[in-house]
Amino acid sequence: MDVSFDLLMNAVISGLLLGGFYAAVSIGVAISFGMLDIVNIAHPAFILLGSYVAYIGNTVFGIDPILAAVIALPAFYALGMVVYQVYYVAFERRDNQSLRGLSFFFGLLFITEVTLVLIFGVDYRSVEARYIGPSLHLGLFDLPLRLLVPFLVSMAMAIGLQMFLSRSFLGRAIQAVAQDQLALRLMAADPVRIKRIAFGLSIATAALAGATLIIIQPVEPSIGREYIGRVFAICVLGGLGSFAGMVIAAMTLGIVETLTSTLFGPSWAPAVSFGVLLVTLAVRPSGILGR
Repeated sequence: MDVSFDLLMNAVISGLLLGGFYAAVSIGVAISFGMLDIVNIAHPAFILLGSYVAYIGNTVFGIDPILAAVIALPAFYALGMVVYQVYYVAFERRDNQSLRGLSFFFGLLFITEVTLVLIFGVDYRSVEARYIGPSLHLGLFDLPLRLLVPFLVSMAMAIGLQMFLSRSFLGRAIQAVAQDQLALRLMAADPVRIKRIAFGLSIATAALAGATLIIIQPVEPSIGREYIGRVFAICVLGGLGSFAGMVIAAMTLGIVETLTSTLFGPSWAPAVSFGVLLVTLAVRPSGILGR
């Protein structure tokens, strides 16, 4: 197989940028699943809500899709707090959170998808921005701006959340809430309130993730299903509760997918990516940076 060095390097760079996008859509699951032990399989539905908010802001009001998502952050945060409160009252408080809790989030996924279909139909929707289309040419390498901008947004979001989690009392409480709730109570912190705030943050990240998604590709209501397995795989591969591990896993998956697509064709990319996941977990069951 005759593949040039330039082609391989451009594939690696595109993989890194794609991995940044994967990190953006996985951050919320890294909080809810990795830190709170809540299997929120409806997270891709909230990401799609973020995509459609960006679409409305862009097409109706002429706002940049990322700015529209930033404006919607408080609403998504409040929505996440409400969803967790319902989940807590109906399932967690009764210690009945495994199978029935999973069905609750599956129901949210289904209801959100049907609602979006009723409102927007099944047609693909896209946005317009100056950075969708052009590329930066750096010598032999090309950086597509529609991948570079989501990458930068994702890294800013990951770094900001990591600083918040590691340097504030509330952030450290979020990291500890799934491990030792008694210790939190002894420090006068309410575990339910901490979880409510954390889940609100996880859903708030979906607004920005949705904006990056619709920048990269047009969306329709059922497209979120494509990311359910991928986001949980990235969180497990990186190590539950580790933001840095999640980012590394997302980058790894992005590079593997682009290299596989370049060398063997796009149809092989998902199989090879999940093959890498299985091999890595066989060697290191706790994930790349898992404890």
